[in-house]
Amino acid sequence: MKLFRTILLTAILFLLIHFAIAEAAPKIVMDGSTTVGPIAKAFAAYYTKTTGVQVVVSESGSGNGAKSLINKNCDIAAMSRPLKESELVAAKSKGVNPVQYLVALDGLCMVVHPANRVNALTKEQIRGIYTGRYTNWNQLGGPNSAIIMIQRESNSGTADSFKELVMGTQKLISKNAETQSSNGAIKSRVASTPAAISYIGLGFVDQSVKALRVDGVMAEVKTVKNGTYPISRPLFMYTNGPATGAIRQFVDLPKTEKGKRIISETGFINNY
Repeated sequence: MKLFRTILLTAILFLLIHFAIAEAAPKIVMDGSTTVGPIAKAFAAYYTKTTGVQVVVSESGSGNGAKSLINKNCDIAAMSRPLKESELVAAKSKGVNPVQYLVALDGLCMVVHPANRVNALTKEQIRGIYTGRYTNWNQLGGPNSAIIMIQRESNSGTADSFKELVMGTQKLISKNAETQSSNGAIKSRVASTPAAISYIGLGFVDQSVKALRVDGVMAEVKTVKNGTYPISRPLFMYTNGPATGAIRQFVDLPKTEKGKRIISETGFINNY
């Protein structure tokens, strides 16, 4: 009986030590943009493998990433847009000092089903689709099919970028627009819907959808970098105050050769 108690106490002590070590082990928590998600997850896998520091990545959207940083629930907020003035005010009220780090550049691609014969649109035509002025693809040189326009949800930084870069502040998106929750969900919907149109980050474009020229320009490394592609934007990470230690190493990955390769491999564009 005494031996059994000794073994039991030893096992309990081992478990307590194990959990204490696990709790004390360094960990980076990241939340935010689904657009930045592929880069963030690839960075996390590489960083954990090379340093042993666990990196937890959630993709709840840029708006939720900002809230998470403001509420001190994450170490890094991944954002496909800059923080809004209202978010900066909210951060200040909670003693949070957001510091911005550039991750990569992105072209916001207008995508349709590969079978759609339309290959290009102007920004004015895209605005016309999303305000409801154009309702059938035959009005734009396409098939006789009602246009199915798809947008992102309200907490999406990609939705904010689209409204700013394409719609303008005075143009409201039609209530007939369908809403999807992520770049991946939009790509799947467009790939399975011949009359659909929507927008996704450049890193999500593959052969299941067709990216359109916008104002005569295709989104690619050169046109995004030199600004000739008209729907380009930067992607960011934010920390509470200047990053230090492991967090600083992580947000500086885009400047390293390995980080640059990861960004290119995920389909986005280096800016360093």
